Amino acid sequence: MAGRPIYEAVTTAILGGGLTGLTLARLLHERGEEVIVLEAEPAPGGLCRSVKKDGFTFDIGGSHIIFSRDTEVLAFMRRMIEGNEQRNNRNTKIFYKGTFVKYPFENGLYELPMEDRFLCINGFVQNLIAVERGEGEKPGNFREWIYHTFGPGIAECYMVPYNEKIWKYPTEKMSLHWVDGRIPRPPVEDIIKSAIGIETEGYTHQAVFSYPLDGGIEALIRSIAQPIEKCIRNGFCITSVRKSDTAWLISNGSETIHADKVICTIPLQHLLPCLDNIPADIRAACNALVYNSIACITIGIKGPLPPISWMYIPDKKLGMTNRLSFPSNFSRHAAPEGCSSILAEITYQPGDEVAMLPDAALIEEVTHMLEEMGICTRDRVVFSAVERQPFAYVVYDLAYQKNIAIVKEYCTNAGIPLVGRFAQFEYLNMDGVIRSVFDFLGKERAG
Repeated sequence: MAGRPIYEAVTTAILGGGLTGLTLARLLHERGEEVIVLEAEPAPGGLCRSVKKDGFTFDIGGSHIIFSRDTEVLAFMRRMIEGNEQRNNRNTKIFYKGTFVKYPFENGLYELPMEDRFLCINGFVQNLIAVERGEGEKPGNFREWIYHTFGPGIAECYMVPYNEKIWKYPTEKMSLHWVDGRIPRPPVEDIIKSAIGIETEGYTHQAVFSYPLDGGIEALIRSIAQPIEKCIRNGFCITSVRKSDTAWLISNGSETIHADKVICTIPLQHLLPCLDNIPADIRAACNALVYNSIACITIGIKGPLPPISWMYIPDKKLGMTNRLSFPSNFSRHAAPEGCSSILAEITYQPGDEVAMLPDAALIEEVTHMLEEMGICTRDRVVFSAVERQPFAYVVYDLAYQKNIAIVKEYCTNAGIPLVGRFAQFEYLNMDGVIRSVFDFLGKERAG
C-alpha cells in the first residue's frame, strides 16, 4: 500500500528493546543475521533506562547493580562497561526498629535488640530440630516455606513483613516453587556466629558489585546496542502479529514488517492482544497472571550520605517504601560535586492506593520517611522526581504455574518463542535475563 513501508528482507523481528531484546539482537547480528528490534518507547532499554537531570543520574526502573554467580554472564556485562566501571564493596543494611542492621538479616542478628535476637535464634534452632525429626507438614506456600526455613522469629521480624511489602501480596497466597537458589537457606553455623557477634557474610556473590561510572545502568544498554543501533525501531507500538504463508507480519497500524521469524521479549499482556483468534481460556490464563508496577522516587540532596549501598525497610509504619538505594555510592559521577542521591522504590498494583497518588504525594511520603529515619532533612533536598514503570515484578501466586503453562504452550504452538523477564513471565534479574538469551540461542543453534 502506498506510503506504508514494508521491510522485506529481515531474518528476525524482535518484539521489545529492553535488555533481553537488545542482547538477542546483538548476538544474532554477530552471527550474521539481519534483525530488527521493535520498541514501543521513544528509547530502548526498558527497565534498564536511566535519566540525567540537574547533574544527577538515576535508574528509572528500580535500583540495578552488576553481579552474578554466572561467570559467563558476569564477564559479558563487565565487558560491556569496560573502561566505565566502578567496583564497590557491598554495604547493605536493613532498617529495623530505628537501627541499621547488617544484611542479610540472618547475618546481622547480633545487632538486634536482645529480646528479638533470642526470638530469632531460639525459633531457628527449635524449627531446625523439628525439621530434622520429621515433625510438621511440608510447606505448601511461600509463607509456610519462610517459617519452615528460618523459624518464627526471623519470619515475623523480617522475612514476612518485608516480602509482603515488596510483593503487595499475601505470602500465604504465593507459590514457593521459585525460592530454591533465589533465597538461600542460611548455614546453621552462620546463624550461631551472627547471634553471638562473630562477623559472617551472606549472599557472597554480590559482596562485590560493579556499576557504570557514567550514564547509570543505561550505559550497559547503550554498549550492548551500539553495533545494532541501525536495527532498532523506537516508537513502534505493535498492534498486530500474524503469520502468513511465507513470513511473519508485524504491524503498528501504519507500517508492516516482514520477517522469517519473530521472537517476543515484551510482556505477555501486550503480546496476546496482538494475536488473532485467541481462545478464551488462553486470554483468561494471561489475564490471571499477577505482576507489580513500581514508582521510583528520586531524591538529590546537598551534602554526604552514609556509605550504604542499599537498604531494606520492612516496617510498614515508616511508609510504603520497601527499598532505598544510594546511586551516589554506586558511582562517584552519579551526583554533582557536594551532593548525594537517593532512590526510593515503592511497588504497587494497578488501581491500588499508590497507583492513584500524585507524584507530589509520593515525594512527600519519601521525604518524611527519610527524616523519620534520620537519613536527611527536607531542607537538604535540591532535586526530586518520580518515575513509574507499569511492569516491574512477576508475582508468583498459587495459580501461577498452571496459568503460565497454558500461555507458554499456546505461544510455543504458535511458533513465537518467549525470552526474558516478562515474556517468560519469570522473576529474572539482569544476569538471569542475559542467561535466558544465551540459553535460547544455544538451543536454537543446537536445534
